[in-house]
Amino acid sequence: MLALLFYNLFLFFFQLGSRILALFNKKAALWVKGRLFIFSKLKDAFENETAPVIWFHCASLGEFEQGRPVMESLREQYPAHKILVTFFSPSGYEIRKNYNGADYIFYLPMDGMVNAMRFINIVKPKLAVFIKYELWYYYTRVMHERQIPLLLISAIFLKTHSYFKWHGEVQRKTLSKFSHVFVQDELSKKLADKLQLPVSFTVAGDTRFDRVIKIASQYKRIDALTNWASGSRLVVAGSTWPDDERVLWEVLLLLKQHNLKLVIAPHEINESHLTQIEKQFDQQTVRFSQVANHPNSDVLIIDNIGMLSSLYHYAHITYIGGGYTPTGIHNCLEAAVYGKPVVFGPTYLKYAEAKGLIKVGGAFSFKNSGELNNILTRLLQQETAYKTAATAAGEFVIVHQGATDKIVDYIQENRLLTN
Repeated sequence: MLALLFYNLFLFFFQLGSRILALFNKKAALWVKGRLFIFSKLKDAFENETAPVIWFHCASLGEFEQGRPVMESLREQYPAHKILVTFFSPSGYEIRKNYNGADYIFYLPMDGMVNAMRFINIVKPKLAVFIKYELWYYYTRVMHERQIPLLLISAIFLKTHSYFKWHGEVQRKTLSKFSHVFVQDELSKKLADKLQLPVSFTVAGDTRFDRVIKIASQYKRIDALTNWASGSRLVVAGSTWPDDERVLWEVLLLLKQHNLKLVIAPHEINESHLTQIEKQFDQQTVRFSQVANHPNSDVLIIDNIGMLSSLYHYAHITYIGGGYTPTGIHNCLEAAVYGKPVVFGPTYLKYAEAKGLIKVGGAFSFKNSGELNNILTRLLQQETAYKTAATAAGEFVIVHQGATDKIVDYIQENRLLTN
C-alpha cells in the first residue's frame, strides 16, 4: 500500500539524516553510536537468558517516568521475570542507562521488518508495554502475528493526531495491532472509539500521578538549603530556560520585599549557562556547591542533577520552566504533589495536567513578567488565596492517582504473564 511505502521512505531518510546530522550534533551522534552493533550486544545479553522477559519501550525520559510505576509494580509482583527497557532517544537512554529497576537497557533498533523480527527473536518478550506515543509498525505487526500481548499505556489522543487524518493509515493499522490501550482521559477514549479499530480502550489515567506521589513520600532532606534560607520563604524554579530566568530576574525585587529567596534549578546544567545566570542576577547568586561559603545571597543556583523533586518540598511557591519554549513546560506534577501553588509560562496547552491544575485553581499561567508579578503579589498578600491554591494543587494530584493499579490489575486478570 502507498502509505506503507511512504512509511518505509520515512524510516530510510530518518536514518540517513541522523547519520549526517551526527557529524556535527552531539545528540544525533549518540543516537547513531548507541545503535552500532546493537544486535550483537542484544545477542550477548540474552544468549543464556531463560527467564520470561517483560519489555517496556519509551521514546525518551518523560515516557520512561510514565512507565516506571508499572515497571516497578510488575518487578515486585513477578520477581522471576526480567525487565527490559528500550529507548528511542538519547535523552532518555543516556540518563537512565544505569537504572537499577531494569535488568536490561538498550536503544531500540530502528523499525523495519528485518530489525523487528531479529529483535523479537533475540528478546522473546512475554509481554510488551509501549508508552504514550510509541507506535512502530513493524514491531507491533511482528508481535501481533506471534500473539505476544502488547499494551499501550498513558496514551493521549487529540483531533490533530495523524490517526484522524487521511494520511494516517499506517498509524491506524499500527494501533490496531495492540492487545489493549490505556488512555489518560475520557476525551482520548471518545476520539479513539471513533476509529472503530479491533482494539479496546480503557480510561486508566496518567501513571505519572502515581510516580510523583511515591517520589514525594521519599523526598530527601536538604539541610544546606534550609540553612541558606535562614527563615526566608522560597520560590523554587525548576527546569528553567534563559527566558524563564529573565522573567524571574524582573520580579526578583518583589520577592525580596516579601522576604522570599529564589532557588533556580536550570534545565541545562553546564558552565556557560550557570555563568549566564550569575551575570544576569549580578552579585546576588551562589551555587549550591558553594552555598556554605555564601549564606547571605538571595538567589541559589542548583548546579547538580537529581535534587529537583525534593527541592519543591521546601518551596512556598513553585515555578515550572519551559513555558517559553516550543515544546512547552516541564513536569508540573512534581511540584503540585507537595501542595504548593504552581506558576508557569504561556506554552502549556498540550499538557492535560497543566490545564487541569489551572482549572481547579492550583496553577496559574502568565505571558510576561507583569502578569507573573500580579499573580505572585496576590498569592503573597492574600493568605486565603494562597491556601486555596495550595490545597487545590495537592488534591488534584491525589484524586488522579491509581492508573498503575488499573494497568497491573488488567495484566493479572488476563493472565498475560502466567499463561
